[in-house]
Amino acid sequence: MTDSLFNRLGGADGIARISSDVVDNHAANPVIGVRFAGSDLDQLKHAATTFFITATGGPSDAYQGKDMVAAHKNMNISPAEFMAVLDDALDALNKNDIGQREQEEVLFALYGLRSQVVGV
Repeated sequence: MTDSLFNRLGGADGIARISSDVVDNHAANPVIGVRFAGSDLDQLKHAATTFFITATGGPSDAYQGKDMVAAHKNMNISPAEFMAVLDDALDALNKNDIGQREQEEVLFALYGLRSQVVGV
């Protein structure tokens, strides 16, 4: 049997590093960075980390935040902004030397959230 994606991403510590890089990438991204101006990046990193821990097969109670629709309601996120988020995630996965298979699984899962994020 294959290890969970959670384990293959390095467990909680590996996911925390990836999530931190994703949020840093978002803040610096010219397409979406303005959405993060004035945000508490440490709080966003924690939320992203706990979300990914739960979503990848880690402890199911790690994420205590809002569901995706509630978290993105009235933000009017465009398809281009959503793709920028995926690009930032891919860059973070590469930076952390995550394998191709795991990258594909993460991106597939993130893309599956598109209807809960774009234009809600």
